[in-house]
Amino acid sequence: MNAVTTVFRKEVLENLRDRRVVFSALVFGVLLAPIIFALTTTLMSKRLIRDQDRPLKLPVVGVEHAPNLMNFLKENGADIVAVDLTESSAMAAVRSGERDFVLIVPDTYGDKLKTGGSAPLDFIVDTSNSGTSSGANRAQRLLNAYGQQLATLRLLVRGVSPEVLQPIDVRTLDIATPAGRSLLILGMMTYFCFMSMLMGGFYLAIDTTAGERERGSLEPLLSLPISREALILGKILATSAYMAVSLLLTLIAFSIVLLFVPLEALGMSANFGPRIVLSIFAIMVTFVPVGAGLMTIVASFTRSNREAQTWLSFVMMIPMAPVLFAVVNNTKPSVPLMAIPSLSQHLIATGLMRGDQIALGHVAASLASTLLLGALLIWVATRLYRREAILG
Repeated sequence: MNAVTTVFRKEVLENLRDRRVVFSALVFGVLLAPIIFALTTTLMSKRLIRDQDRPLKLPVVGVEHAPNLMNFLKENGADIVAVDLTESSAMAAVRSGERDFVLIVPDTYGDKLKTGGSAPLDFIVDTSNSGTSSGANRAQRLLNAYGQQLATLRLLVRGVSPEVLQPIDVRTLDIATPAGRSLLILGMMTYFCFMSMLMGGFYLAIDTTAGERERGSLEPLLSLPISREALILGKILATSAYMAVSLLLTLIAFSIVLLFVPLEALGMSANFGPRIVLSIFAIMVTFVPVGAGLMTIVASFTRSNREAQTWLSFVMMIPMAPVLFAVVNNTKPSVPLMAIPSLSQHLIATGLMRGDQIALGHVAASLASTLLLGALLIWVATRLYRREAILG
């Protein structure tokens, strides 16, 4: 243990002097994700608030053909702008971005209403333009509401109850909490945490084998009067330390950033206080031995820093794949899934952020499977260091 501690202390202190390691482990990975998250979420919430507060500017062709519809729209916050466009020119204006959307009222609209038929309206919109989707949805809701109002009046005139058209009264009871809704945005946080964790030990893991071999210092290092197992264990512990610190700093950075993100404007709240941060750290830090062992094994087969960086950049995506799959498919936690490292940590962490009651069986299965795999990978790494081929 004295030899392991000596190697560990030596690697930690040496890499603290390496600006590349410090930048990637303690700056780049820690700050990049929280800053990007804060900027995108803030811009999204501000745009939502702006769209909700400002009046709906609705360009209309043929205003004179539907005076009652225009009055209804004005009473419900729409700012009617009469425009003189043909159907083709209106489409061109929306496509070019000159107009967000255009409502066309044909001259047959009034005649159709008088005869009790279905009056035509053409609403031209570009659904691929996310910047105009909010206003377009508001306009379509108003048009649908006016249509429902006319249908109700027609039924009443004929002595028919409007409830005839509603044989089923669906009452939606939303059980989602503000913290639960926030996972629509915060669900990717664990992905960034894993990425930051792996980046924290990225260069140190490379330096363990490929860097020493490229500098020609590996052979003198192996000739020292300490076992190879103690040597590699000390290096893996140093890699693990950097990974753990990077993870903790990332979680702290997210907790600070969330204080300034206006999630309330989106009907959300962040359940990310100190207790949740420490709980998530305790769960996710168990993945550190897996990441450190995996990166050390891959780096042991490479002959240069550049080759190791190329391979590790690809290998690092393997633990990320289950997390992305879970985010896209909204995967629910179960005991079998707790046997998959990275995925189990993601599911438990998101449950903590949602405020769910975490099953102790899930936590135990996650810890057991992850630590067992980490121990296996570290054992493989120590076996690889016994090979003479390790010298290149």
